[in-house]
Amino acid sequence: MNWYSELYTGKNAEKKAKRRIKEINNGIYRGNTYLITLAVNPADQLEILSVHQLRFSYIRRNCPMILGIASGKEEALEVFMEIVDQVYRETGDVKVRDYFE
Repeated sequence: MNWYSELYTGKNAEKKAKRRIKEINNGIYRGNTYLITLAVNPADQLEILSVHQLRFSYIRRNCPMILGIASGKEEALEVFMEIVDQVYRETGDVKVRDYFE
């Protein structure tokens, strides 16, 4: 798994982020955990994946860089918006893919 070095975390996920990352790297997918990744499709910017989707080997093998982790879908949307907002503040544009690649 390719984790962003300065991983964005939701408020609830922050406490358990290190443990969840270790579990995910070891193939353990539990809880209401969501990952914010660069999109697989180059025409898109970001994707939100449930950690349970990683059970499919195709998704796990082709998972792009993971930028954030969150507990719950609502928190995942907050982290998603935080990433887009930071990219916009720093570059004046919302080309998230270009910013992280």
